[in-house]
Amino acid sequence: MNFFKKITITIFCVGLISSFKTNEENKVALYKQPKADIESRVQDLLKRMTLEEKVAQMRMFHANKGVEFSEDGKLVLSDVVQQKLTLGIGGIKNPGEHNTPEEAAELNNQLQKYIIKNSRLGIPGFFVTESYNGVDAAGCTSFGRPINMASTFNRALIKKVYDAVGREARMRGLHLTHSPEADIVRDPRFGRMSEAFSEDTYLTTQMIINAVNGLQGDYEGLSKTHIGAVTKHFAGYAQLAGGTNFASIEISPRTLIDEIFPPFEAAVKEANTLGIMASHGDLNGIASHANPWLLTEVLRDQWNFEGYVVSDANDIGRLHYFMKVAETPEEAALLGLLAGVDVDLYAEDAYALLPKMVKEKPELMQYIDRSAARVLRTKFILGLFEDPYIKVKKVNDNVRTPENLELARASDRESIILLKNDGVLPLDSNKAMKLALVGPVLDETVKEQFASIVGENITLVTEKGFDLTNGRGGIPELTKENIQKEGIEKIINTAKSADVIVAVVGGDDFTSKEGFFTHAFGDRDSIDPVGLQDELIVELKKLGKPVVIVLKHRRTLSVNTFAKEADAMLDCWDLSEEGNYAIAEVLFGKVNPSGKLPVTVPRSIGQIPFHYSQKEINYKKGYLFAENTPLFDFGFGLSYTQFEYSDISLSSSEMTDDSELTARITITNKGDRAGKETVQLYLKDLIGQVVRPMQELKGFEKIELAAGESKVVSFKITPDMLEYTGLEMKKIPGYGDFELRIGSSSAEFKATNFKLKSGKL
Repeated sequence: MNFFKKITITIFCVGLISSFKTNEENKVALYKQPKADIESRVQDLLKRMTLEEKVAQMRMFHANKGVEFSEDGKLVLSDVVQQKLTLGIGGIKNPGEHNTPEEAAELNNQLQKYIIKNSRLGIPGFFVTESYNGVDAAGCTSFGRPINMASTFNRALIKKVYDAVGREARMRGLHLTHSPEADIVRDPRFGRMSEAFSEDTYLTTQMIINAVNGLQGDYEGLSKTHIGAVTKHFAGYAQLAGGTNFASIEISPRTLIDEIFPPFEAAVKEANTLGIMASHGDLNGIASHANPWLLTEVLRDQWNFEGYVVSDANDIGRLHYFMKVAETPEEAALLGLLAGVDVDLYAEDAYALLPKMVKEKPELMQYIDRSAARVLRTKFILGLFEDPYIKVKKVNDNVRTPENLELARASDRESIILLKNDGVLPLDSNKAMKLALVGPVLDETVKEQFASIVGENITLVTEKGFDLTNGRGGIPELTKENIQKEGIEKIINTAKSADVIVAVVGGDDFTSKEGFFTHAFGDRDSIDPVGLQDELIVELKKLGKPVVIVLKHRRTLSVNTFAKEADAMLDCWDLSEEGNYAIAEVLFGKVNPSGKLPVTVPRSIGQIPFHYSQKEINYKKGYLFAENTPLFDFGFGLSYTQFEYSDISLSSSEMTDDSELTARITITNKGDRAGKETVQLYLKDLIGQVVRPMQELKGFEKIELAAGESKVVSFKITPDMLEYTGLEMKKIPGYGDFELRIGSSSAEFKATNFKLKSGKL
């Protein structure tokens, strides 16, 4: 055979093999080909689906409808669930939440296998959780609440915490979380206050960026190791009239754009959040779930969001029977669909109606295709078509690990805020003393956890005295006054023999919580500590011994009596399962407290609204017969050492809209021990087109200094930091004079001025 014939035969054979491979690949549907681009896969799958299958992808139900494990470890599905899964499903909420992580992984593997096997096209479902104290499921690491995270003012630490949460969730077979909350919380009457990060726009934005990036593994982890964040509640939730859940929301358009939107915009543009949950409430009378300006024009057209939007629980149906902006359930479903809500959470009276509605209005098909495509895209991003199952044998070695427990304690250490110290703290563990741990918020683990920290010289006695409430989940009742008084007597008798008294007071899980739609309250018309806690502190003080208050709570409290009577006070909010260890470490000086308040603490409910960044004109007058300053200022927090701030040095006293300037300040640790300090940057617009805030946080840096050490902290001031919404409701440069403040809180700072000029001739 000559050379040219050999080449011809070789080329023919190679071509035949290539043709064979191509034909084989063509037999595999495009949506099943991992190397194909996601958008092509979505469109290929979408065109193969029936109307009913597409609508099924737009729905989600809760696992409490009947997803369980039998005693021998087999999946058990109720008839209701089996019926729901006949056409596939978008997602299921909280499957395996009460099982151990390993059991949950096995359960979710079996559940996923059932969904795929019984789906005509093999479409997997996504499984969803919540993340207020870590993964909201049994056996996972319990971290501190979001408001604790904000108290650390530590971006890197928060990202580490949420990275751990994302990994633990994925290990038990979960794919998404209806967290974090980007809401701005400014009304402590609201029972869900601790689920969000802060009263401040900038601080919340920084927390959201790091929480979302942590949960999602910087987006790269979504296909295997992490879960998708569903940032909520878009938008304005927590700005509720009277601070009660489900009430109307009153926000001016300018406040909405300048203060409420930025954390959500950052979640989309900077952190690439996989999902967004719409808000229960309304904006200017327009229900958020029926607001195409909010969910389409702003979210998608202006911010280029490409993920999916899920309803809050049952809220599409509520457009009819609660919000009353739709005459029928069908109209409610139509409003939600057109506005841009892609997934209907729980309801049977909303998107379940769409197949019948399309027969009467075929033009709705384009919107159904739009939403179903967004859900399918999410599943491809999560890698569920390629790798839908969990390696169960690896679960126990990767959930609630020693490393994650230490991370929980590390975040607790940095979130604890020292509000007052008359020299009592830190306590000396080398000196023999009896320590009384008392109070109605005392938990069962406190004595054991304290004992492991304080050493043999410290004798511990405990007495809870009484519970604040009866612990009834829906509508809790306060413990009767006579029982509280009997409890106070027990506490006093225990504390009499102690050298130092640590009173654990504030609130329990039931004095601040979500008020659900029916038969559940969680909001309050007062922010005073419930029950006879003030009286308890007064009686303890009469013993003539040092009284240290440990404040545990989920809402801001007007702790006037506590602050007056205590010799020292720690604000702990709602710490992790390692919390008592961290408290003991702080009390005995093993840890120098460095937390800062993420909210302003008012003296009374009558001062609300009282966030530090109110309009300047709000500070002109106060109230008769009252102190008109905060009890504690935003950003406040003491240390066991003292930090000295130098004067501010500016690189220039003027900047233009095409330049920037740098502010520098030297911080010196003047004390005799190492400590961490959060250096805070505030800007005050001296003259604006519209009435401007008193000041706004625009930067912070947490530093650690050894005794006697100094460090220069620098902040760049850029034109975008000075922008705001002007007279014509458009963003404008903040031309004019500004006061720049750098300090340890919103009330303690050094200041200097600079001017922003136009760079145009």
